[in-house]
Amino acid sequence: MTVEEGQVQRIGATEAVFRRLKSLVQGDEYAVGDRLPGELALAKEFGVSRPVVREALHACATLGLTETHTGRGTFVISKKENPRLTFAGVDAEDLIEARRLVEIPTAGYAAQRRTEEQLRRLFDILDHLANATDDREWVRYDGELHTAIAAASGNTMLTTFVADTRSALDLQSEFLNLTQDRRADSDREHEAIVRAIEARSADAARAAMTEHLERVADTIARIGD
Repeated sequence: MTVEEGQVQRIGATEAVFRRLKSLVQGDEYAVGDRLPGELALAKEFGVSRPVVREALHACATLGLTETHTGRGTFVISKKENPRLTFAGVDAEDLIEARRLVEIPTAGYAAQRRTEEQLRRLFDILDHLANATDDREWVRYDGELHTAIAAASGNTMLTTFVADTRSALDLQSEFLNLTQDRRADSDREHEAIVRAIEARSADAARAAMTEHLERVADTIARIGD
């Protein structure tokens, strides 16, 4: 991705705008407490749509660099990234630890207990993920896939846990897709999980889910490097 004469290429636009905004905020152009230009001005400067700018600003806020106040604008609140990300008030590391404890064995149970109907549902969601036209749509199906895997485990407590964590996980998935381009990798990891469930291999399903969660954890750990 390149930025030339203030214009951001459309491919990977949100990530490019995010990286440009992050550079501006952490550079000398703005001081802590300064207000950034409005969404419309930034959209014109970078040659992208306002939703792209809005999502990039949200990513900056997630890193603890900026804060947006309705009716007042977006302000620089720090030059340094918060080393501990939070999503919907949940610490990212806490989220990963909890997912390891719950979703790995859940995938194994799903491989042992899933029905043919549940398996068809998993493959249907994989198709939706592969054909999602935007990140928000993809995030919705990502949540549906993990919830459907939990449902296939046949354990109502595990299903409830996974469903209850989706608000935080949706924000995390959206952030990682926008800033770290995780979609393609996640699609491959998801397919490996579902294929193991199809084969009724509990060991392979647990291993595939472990791989998926560890790659998410590694991506989060690299943010800010």
